[in-house]
Amino acid sequence: MNYIDLTEQDEKKPLILQRADPHIYYHKDGYYYFTASTPEYDRIELRRAWSIKALSDAQPVVIWRKHATGPMSWHIWAPELHFINGRWYIYFAAGRSEDPWWIRSWVLENSSPDPFCGQWEEKGQLVSEWDSFMLDMTVFEHNKKLYAIWAQKRREKTENSALYISEMENPYTLKMPQTLLTVPEFSWECKGFRVNEGAAVLKRNGKIFVTYSASATDASYCMGLLSADENSNLLDPASWKKNANPVFVTDEKTGIFGPGHNSFTTSRDGKTDYLIYHARPYADVDLDFALYDPNRHTWVKKIVYDKSGFPIFQ
Repeated sequence: MNYIDLTEQDEKKPLILQRADPHIYYHKDGYYYFTASTPEYDRIELRRAWSIKALSDAQPVVIWRKHATGPMSWHIWAPELHFINGRWYIYFAAGRSEDPWWIRSWVLENSSPDPFCGQWEEKGQLVSEWDSFMLDMTVFEHNKKLYAIWAQKRREKTENSALYISEMENPYTLKMPQTLLTVPEFSWECKGFRVNEGAAVLKRNGKIFVTYSASATDASYCMGLLSADENSNLLDPASWKKNANPVFVTDEKTGIFGPGHNSFTTSRDGKTDYLIYHARPYADVDLDFALYDPNRHTWVKKIVYDKSGFPIFQ
């Protein structure tokens, strides 16, 4: 079979137009699976292909639509596809028509070996220690334990969102207590809004790296980085170190504005890591309506590592 490799030229143009919060998952069946927020925020789509590049031409299939009213009826955001213990799961955020900004995290489950077949069952809301604005759930396995990282408004309500981590009882139940990872504190995290969100996990070179997005969703949007030793207690805040500077920001020369809300995937041989992220091709956007500007496109970028084993994104 002819697999299409990504080139440097592919990094200079969007992979998929008008798909924000992109998530690519490479599965053992040999397919790359793609999901993301749609401009209408009303559904969850999947597409798949034998290569990352071929995802651009793959036909999307709608596997779930928003409810007419109540929870899960508005702002269907940032779906992620994961395969855990022989079942497929999609984590996503959603509001409700009665209050579109009542955003919480939800999960779907499918027991079919093929996520395009079978039934997607609504497993319900992922419940944290307190009820507040909550989104961008991601999960990962490490040392035979399942963890979740998500963004949530703190009890103190001093920021729009901070990042938390916890173990999971199962793929649809958080295990308390939850641990605070980071709050917006640097100026680059507080432009327009005080935001830490959109976490993604990369395990490499003896480290657990967590990227996240900060500030408002205009050209201020950027990526930060946390890191922990792979043998440390991931639920201990002291295990994590936070970069004082962002690791990926707007670059006018390359036409990348407001990069963020990324995921990670690899080449088929596992030797090359890729950053999958969204960005706009222009800076001029009304902050009040930035979330409804459809032109946050999916881009892909090869990751290189420095002498210390840390990823370089810019």
